[in-house]
Amino acid sequence: MNPHANHPTSLSAMLRSLWMNRALIIQMSRREILGRYRGSAMGLLWSFLNPLFMLLVYTFFFAVVFKSRWGAVPSGSTGAEESKTLFAVLLFAGMIVHGLFAEVLNRAPSLILSNVNYVKKVVFPLEILPVINMGAALFHAGISATVLAIVFIGVNHYLHWTVIFLPLIFLPLVILTMGFAWMLASLGVYLRDVGQFIGLAMTVMLFLSPVFYPISALPEKLRPWMHANPLTFIIEQTREVIVWGNLPNFVGLFVYTLVAIIVAWIGFAWFQKTRKGFADVL
Repeated sequence: MNPHANHPTSLSAMLRSLWMNRALIIQMSRREILGRYRGSAMGLLWSFLNPLFMLLVYTFFFAVVFKSRWGAVPSGSTGAEESKTLFAVLLFAGMIVHGLFAEVLNRAPSLILSNVNYVKKVVFPLEILPVINMGAALFHAGISATVLAIVFIGVNHYLHWTVIFLPLIFLPLVILTMGFAWMLASLGVYLRDVGQFIGLAMTVMLFLSPVFYPISALPEKLRPWMHANPLTFIIEQTREVIVWGNLPNFVGLFVYTLVAIIVAWIGFAWFQKTRKGFADVL
């Protein structure tokens, strides 16, 4: 394979690549997940214990130590329940969304650099490397969401049926994140400082997203800026279906998905256009 050859950049080419390499994506995503826990005594059990431990920590510090309040309670909950767990549950829901976004983008700049052999010696569809990374991140996000649902049931003795819309809410975020991941995977080859910058940017995003606070806590003039954050809408919709038991904003999800597809296409096209120089740089 000529590493300097031109590669298709169309939207159909992106979808075709994902479909044709679906078996490879699943296989390598599974290997990525298992490899993270290889050699540990409890193996995949850690993927369940880690989010459970973090949720317990959030509950202790925010509900017990800081006695934080969100300012509202879901239907059927008592004030005592709200004082003990609601803040931690709402916070953890936001952390799941941010965690998925941050995990994929933090690793994106180093994907090509850590797989040099795929660039120079092997006939390999490089464009699926960010997709494999997303597959592993989705697995851990799914485990975290399961832990959140179990804890919610344990506290409230019910689970809102609207939780079935959670995959629909995460879909546009996954598409959008893939566009950014393709861009960063390419930029990481040419600009090694990108990885350091993204780590800082993801930390800033954590505090500029409504993870630790509701949007209503902000002054009115700052709320439009918060809504410009791509995580804000997804975090709010995640809480709507899991915690509050409301239907998602379908119109908003449709618009978000259209924008996400455009971003994903641009990111894919950028990756395909710039990959010709990977072999020379590496």
